[in-house]
Amino acid sequence: MGSAVALCGGVVLHAINIYIATTILPSVVKDIGGLAFYAWNTTLFVVASIMGSALSGRLLRLAGPRGAYLVATLIFMLGSLMCALAPSMPLLLLGRTIQGFGGGFLFALSYTLIHLVFHESLWPRAMALVSAMWGVATLIGPAVGGIFAELNVWRYAFGMLVPVGLMFVLLVWHVMPARQATVKPVSPLPMPQLLLLAGAALVVSAGSLSSRGAINLGGFVVAVLMLLLLLRQESRSPVRLLPRGSLSPSSPLFGLYLTMSLLMMGIGCEIFIPYFLQTLHGQTPLAAGYITAAVAAGWTAAEVWSASWHARGARFAIIAGPVLMAIGLLMLLFHLPDASNGGSPLLIGIVCGLALIGFGIGFGWPHLLTHILLSAESIDQDTAGASITTVQSFAAAMGAALAGTIANLAGLNVPGGVAGASHAAFWLLLLSILAPLMAIVTAVRASSSVAVQTAAVKIHQ
Repeated sequence: MGSAVALCGGVVLHAINIYIATTILPSVVKDIGGLAFYAWNTTLFVVASIMGSALSGRLLRLAGPRGAYLVATLIFMLGSLMCALAPSMPLLLLGRTIQGFGGGFLFALSYTLIHLVFHESLWPRAMALVSAMWGVATLIGPAVGGIFAELNVWRYAFGMLVPVGLMFVLLVWHVMPARQATVKPVSPLPMPQLLLLAGAALVVSAGSLSSRGAINLGGFVVAVLMLLLLLRQESRSPVRLLPRGSLSPSSPLFGLYLTMSLLMMGIGCEIFIPYFLQTLHGQTPLAAGYITAAVAAGWTAAEVWSASWHARGARFAIIAGPVLMAIGLLMLLFHLPDASNGGSPLLIGIVCGLALIGFGIGFGWPHLLTHILLSAESIDQDTAGASITTVQSFAAAMGAALAGTIANLAGLNVPGGVAGASHAAFWLLLLSILAPLMAIVTAVRASSSVAVQTAAVKIHQ
């Protein structure tokens, strides 16, 4: 029980920080500038999370569950302190990077330890339990960020994460085992794959700083080339970032990972929602934070509802999820870009659209993650657990980078203001719909493997 609480606590700490940062970022930009770097706060944070997620298995083997959580939390606290003291956007971005590295450890350790703490039959419920902690974060994060932002003391929102981290350290020290029951040898790191993965997202973000389409396109082309090199390296290297067979179109893992990635890339527009709400609809930071949190609320509700489904229910959830997400983005497209004074009809449409986006992702999410673990070979269980957050984080980073590119090209920074925000919101939402539409195709393929694996689990049990 104590270990389960710690697993959930690590996700809560990581998730609360995300919602705090999302809520206060418009206030941060007003104070220290750097609107052109708006998306970089998320991209750098998530790219660093990729590195932390991928290294979590190695840290777990070297330090054990207790030591791994302690190291991850201390790194996270250091980044939070740097963000609180940052006098300029470059230093804030450095703090966000360190935060992301520690947060990536925390997030990945929670998923990696699920197959050690819980019985296999409880994995879907355990996935839902850990993921449901995002629901807790939606209640706390926007409130903390919004209140401090409205009081014009946004730095304290980051600073309070330090004492909270200290309390989590005490919890981990008392409840987590010092060592695993069975310690596997430390494997080499897939460093070339990690660097290519992180580099692809950073190249797209770097291109987004320019208002010239040719430079943006060039960054995207370089990123695609880096991903092709990554696939080549992964297929030939004995040291893997993903479980065996993940890159083969005939493997169940291929469709599962691709569906995950498309869903996460489609939600990249979320990082700009608080800014659009404050700029176009006159919302306060607190209100904007809670409206944006409708995504996480819908995600959590859908996961809790569908986590116990099997066979046909799981297949239906995986296929229906992208459809619901596309409908939610379409609702936002018709309501968010139009400037208003906070009129109820528009806000109701925005809240419903955001909640439906989250519901669409969460509907099949526990089944996608569970069947990644089930599809991986036994010797790849640690790799599979860490890969969940690696792939999720990379897709989120790429989604944020592409969102920043589209927003800047559409006029977010130049001409800026209400006109720029309205134009940016329209094109960002319109193009974001492409991701769930493609995910419908991959989800149909992924769901066919779910039926076979569910039957196999029942026979095994």
